[in-house]
Amino acid sequence: MTPHRPASSLAALTLGALGVVYGDIGTSPLYALKEVFHGGHVAPTSDNILGVLSLIFWTMTIIVSVKYVLLILRADNNGEGGLIAMLALATTAVKDRPALRRVLMTVGLFGTAIFYGDGVITPAISVLSAVEGLEVAAPALHSWVIPLTLIVLTGLFSVQRFGTGGIGKFFGPITLVWFVVLVALGLPHILSNPAVLVALNPAYAVAFFMHNPTVAFVGLGAVVLCVTGGEALYADMGHFGKQPIRIAWYAFVMPALVVNYFGQGAMLLAHPEAIDNPFFKMTPGWAQLPMVFLATAATVIASQALISAAFSVTKQAIQLGILPRMAIKHTSVRDTGQIYVPLVNWGLFVFIVLAVALFKTSSNLASAYGIAVTLDMTITTVMTFFVIRYGWKYALIPSLLATIFFFVIDITFFLSNMLKLLAGGWFPLVLGVGMFVLMMTWVQGRKLMHERLRSDAIELKGFLDAVFISPPTRVAGTAVFLAADEGLTPNALLHNLKHNKVLHEYNLFVSVKHHEVPWVGFDKRIQVEALGHDCWQVVLHFGFKNDPDVPEALKLLQTRGIPLPEMDTSYFLSRDIVIPTIGDGMALWREKLFASMHRNAAAAADFLRLPTNRVVELGSKVEI
Repeated sequence: MTPHRPASSLAALTLGALGVVYGDIGTSPLYALKEVFHGGHVAPTSDNILGVLSLIFWTMTIIVSVKYVLLILRADNNGEGGLIAMLALATTAVKDRPALRRVLMTVGLFGTAIFYGDGVITPAISVLSAVEGLEVAAPALHSWVIPLTLIVLTGLFSVQRFGTGGIGKFFGPITLVWFVVLVALGLPHILSNPAVLVALNPAYAVAFFMHNPTVAFVGLGAVVLCVTGGEALYADMGHFGKQPIRIAWYAFVMPALVVNYFGQGAMLLAHPEAIDNPFFKMTPGWAQLPMVFLATAATVIASQALISAAFSVTKQAIQLGILPRMAIKHTSVRDTGQIYVPLVNWGLFVFIVLAVALFKTSSNLASAYGIAVTLDMTITTVMTFFVIRYGWKYALIPSLLATIFFFVIDITFFLSNMLKLLAGGWFPLVLGVGMFVLMMTWVQGRKLMHERLRSDAIELKGFLDAVFISPPTRVAGTAVFLAADEGLTPNALLHNLKHNKVLHEYNLFVSVKHHEVPWVGFDKRIQVEALGHDCWQVVLHFGFKNDPDVPEALKLLQTRGIPLPEMDTSYFLSRDIVIPTIGDGMALWREKLFASMHRNAAAAADFLRLPTNRVVELGSKVEI
């Protein structure tokens, strides 16, 4: 049951959802209808225009209004959404089926990797399509389109390190103005030719397919551009909640998009020659230049939402052990969700600049767009089936009925987009496959390393009993030994005893566990077991959206009589050096790749928020 919110809070969240959730799908009228007819596959005849409009309307209705807003928003993981949250739900639901769980984990990882490919294309096509309005407003500025696009994108990525808290409050109002303008542009054309509204009848979409099956199938690859950004509804659920997202869609976004698309269609029925850029050509001449600025602002906001999502997904992937540790900077003291990941920021920027330079126009980029989006939508539908079937315990037939219809639609759109593979669709796929290889190498490498460390490890209780038969010198203070596994002796302790031949007065053996739930509360944060001789085994539990702050979590021990004086507590870590070897593990090149990723990962001390002046790192070599 959705908790009751005050009207003012609900209005603020709905406005915020407009700016963050709907920026991407809200800017699709800039290019979606144009791309269906681009290239000459679909002639801009009256029947085809009405058929395509009908397809666009029913695609938005089925995929967004029904699939995402009504069905998938129900699949929340403790209030959180997104592919990683869905992956955690699905794999948890089938945890008693290990083979199926491994398959779902692999599919989910691939979907997460493909997201990064989508993350490159979206800002590139959005900003470029907005700046291309200059060619309509002032044709002489044609040569400035790509340089201005790159300037806008450079500015956008340069300000990420400062956080978006200051400018974020303007996102909702600007996007609201954008949707109002979409209606203002489309409505006059609909009123001048109201016959265009017959395309609301699905019979026109069916007739379009019946009369031109091949052409219509090819056209689907561009029609799907009208729902790019639909995944954001689910991914941003944790920020805004279901109700504001649903209100924003039904009350503002869907009506504005329909009016604008149908306005473009009404104009094309009268002026089919305007098909090269119907959005800007239905704008009055005096408003074209201001519209370029407003469209650029709207696409920057859409791009910002995706960049923030990339940071969030990366952080969650690191927490779940899917990616190596990276430097993560918090840009707000109040909102823990506002983060900046430098490596992801500039990695995205490099590939986005490459995409703009390589494809040069939004039409060429549209050929690269769609494959990543439809693949992620298909994977989400597959995951949803397993959540409904095994998580919610529905019978097989209802579970199939709830998902098979959407699966058929998703896979049809995906197959249509595969026709664009050689025309540019390879670009996001190559990026996605590259990320997938990195993720799988990291996951499998960590598993091999973990198995090797476990095989050589000594059971902690037995080791301590042996040590205290003839105890070493005890020194004042508290030592915190970080260990991957509870119950096993940390290498750092072995090296400390070997080289320093002392043991602290108080010793904590701390393991950090990340769980496939978004949040773990303070009431479940810590688990303690006394080992005798003033030694304790401590397990800290975090969700994949929690920030793992070990010193802060350990403060909970003070109520249990365990001393943790701030200036008299030392943290001991083992820094393992991975040595690739020929054997039963991964291919040698993947082992070398894993060793490089492990070596270049951000320091565990920084990731766990350990005070740098009280950390002792002791190295060891691990062969895999």
